Amino acid sequence: MGKSSKINVRGTEIKILREKRGDFISLTDMLKAKDGDFFISDWLRNRNTIEFLGIWESVNNPAFNCGEFAIIKSQAGLHNYRISVKEWVEKTKAFGLKATTGRYGGTYAHSDIAFEFGMWISAKFKVYLIKEFQRLKEEENLRLSLDWNLHRTLTKINYRIHTDAIKENIMPPELTRNQQKTIYASEADVLNMAMFGRTANEWGEENPDLKGNIRDYSTIEQLLVLANLESMNSEFIRMGMNQGERLFKLNRIAIQQMKSLTQNIHINKLKAKNK
Repeated sequence: MGKSSKINVRGTEIKILREKRGDFISLTDMLKAKDGDFFISDWLRNRNTIEFLGIWESVNNPAFNCGEFAIIKSQAGLHNYRISVKEWVEKTKAFGLKATTGRYGGTYAHSDIAFEFGMWISAKFKVYLIKEFQRLKEEENLRLSLDWNLHRTLTKINYRIHTDAIKENIMPPELTRNQQKTIYASEADVLNMAMFGRTANEWGEENPDLKGNIRDYSTIEQLLVLANLESMNSEFIRMGMNQGERLFKLNRIAIQQMKSLTQNIHINKLKAKNK
């Protein structure tokens, strides 16, 4: 089961499940906003509904059974025709609709399909559904951006600690600005080599079409480990370790920490926000 969230559409609370194939909205919850008796099976037996679902699945689902779909389509709209979501899924191998049990039980539809279903509730409901869904996505994207920027800022702060340690313990007096940059770059590449196995220039040569630097394309785990390596390298410098010894120790630390972070449930939850 993917991550869940809720939106409120004109007083109706609607659950949303985020899965690998997209966001799935509860049609069962949406039905609560419909006046009078109306069932998902009524919507599903409509010929226009079946045609829409068939087109959507054909575009998005390589495993969709077009043969079974053709049979269902030929029967749709007939007075005695009925088909359930479970039967639709089993016969056509569709994934845009699904029936679930348990805590999040009910019928769910991919957001594309749920918007279409919203029209059967009312045109106004569909408009507000789309509006609330978009608001939810904007909030999620903002949270993800804040999380990412937090880690980027942490890395930058630690890098300042790192450069201060270089200036205080490695930098000879009276160097020109260019000479200072060379030493700073050399120490930055100690971290790059420990973390990525390549220098900044080597990464640039390997990726000539990418803008920015190697850290701009780092994962959350890599940024966290880099922040730690910068602090540790600062201490190693103050302890008087030579560059070769520091590189060896930092590389071992990077490997160990990456193994731990890739199995960390909180990091995985943070990454899951971009899926």
